[in-house]
Amino acid sequence: MRIVEDRRRGRGAALNTSGRFEPQSRESFDDGWDSLEDLPPLQTEVQEERARTIITRNESPDLSFDRSINPYRGCEHGCVYCFARPSHAYMGLSPGLDFETRLFAKPNAAQLLERELSKPGYVPRPMAIGTNTDPYQPLERDYKLMREILEVLDNCSHPVAIVTKSALVGRDIDILSRMAERNLVKVALSVTTLDRKLCRTMEPRASAPHKRLSAIKALSEAGIPVSVMMAPIIPALNDSEIEAVLEAAADQGASEVAYVLLRLPLEVSELFRDWLLRERPHRYRHVMNLIRSMRGGKDYDAKWGERMRGRGPYAEQISRRVSLAAKRFGLNIRRKKLDTNAFVQPQKGGVQLDLF
Repeated sequence: MRIVEDRRRGRGAALNTSGRFEPQSRESFDDGWDSLEDLPPLQTEVQEERARTIITRNESPDLSFDRSINPYRGCEHGCVYCFARPSHAYMGLSPGLDFETRLFAKPNAAQLLERELSKPGYVPRPMAIGTNTDPYQPLERDYKLMREILEVLDNCSHPVAIVTKSALVGRDIDILSRMAERNLVKVALSVTTLDRKLCRTMEPRASAPHKRLSAIKALSEAGIPVSVMMAPIIPALNDSEIEAVLEAAADQGASEVAYVLLRLPLEVSELFRDWLLRERPHRYRHVMNLIRSMRGGKDYDAKWGERMRGRGPYAEQISRRVSLAAKRFGLNIRRKKLDTNAFVQPQKGGVQLDLF
């Protein structure tokens, strides 16, 4: 279901197709009465969710972490390529505009975290935050869930790795710098492009590129290890900027770099292709042909070991360019390994006390 432009201004997706698990699908159409034009612009709606658990586990060999926290479902940044969009279908909502306008916040996230960290037998390993939806998206300004989570992790000296596209991370420099002194934190700023126009259409409510670079500088100057994530790299769209992005991030104090090739799982493929036809129609065929050349002829291949990097000559070229640029700009000279030995287990944080 396509939403008219006036209603979705400032949003990434134009479609709001029903989730794949729904028994019925709905489609809007012009009946000649101009009824669609009278509808108000889409507003962001936030529903509070009383979660039962907060730490998510994974066993993926492609990931460098085995546990993560997502204080929010959905993301107002509206990045059209976001691989997390299909998760909204599990809520009975659309991975399209619903994903960026109908959000869920977990106000008890910090309390749940303290309880789960206090369980007998808990073994600390770095906690990843921001690997699904952005913990510093706009509603964090009001909810402050990420700050509460950091306070719990700081109090018990638990290591954490953060990924974000938002300069709002600078708000928590006081906590992050304390944790950095004990080798408990590292932060990655995702910078996909230095082109403000491309950023505004592709990531409409994420921080502007210069704001993200300023956040890298502020974090670095505060002694917080910071890296740059170029995620995703999109062939024939932003891959020409690889060297420029890495150089700009290194100049602001980034010490490491990582990248992910564009991923188009499930509904994301339709949403991205629709966006590409609207915003860069002259690039459509070239972009999609290159993507398919790296995905075995398909829009996406979820095979472990290849889903993050792709395969084939063009994928190898991208990998080589990132490696050479990192060497040229002094990135990835040494990888930061967080300390897990300082962890002090919370004292029965919400866990029932022993009777005797």
